[in-house]
Amino acid sequence: MMKRTLIVLACTAALSASAIAAGSTAPPKGKATISLPGDAGMAFKPGPGVGAVQANCLTCHSSAYVSTQPVLTKAQWNAEVVKMKNVYGAPIADDQIPAIVDYLTTNYGKP
Repeated sequence: MMKRTLIVLACTAALSASAIAAGSTAPPKGKATISLPGDAGMAFKPGPGVGAVQANCLTCHSSAYVSTQPVLTKAQWNAEVVKMKNVYGAPIADDQIPAIVDYLTTNYGKP
């Protein structure tokens, strides 16, 4: 019985020591902040439909990502936008698709 009591006391002491050691780490002071690189120099070209593109495409993509895509035809841009909505779940309203496609075709597409 004495051996069992010693084992229980030793385990209790070990657990207490680890709890004290774990709690002794002071939390960081103040809020942690990070700085992300900006989109400087990579903004969308101005033009009709730019608002629809900014409101819908920047949810997932940077403007640099959009503007560095291959040059696509209107049909190809339409397929891309519809894919973003239907396959990837982009929250694009159906009435915004023509404005987005027209903007992308005019500014980043084949004439």
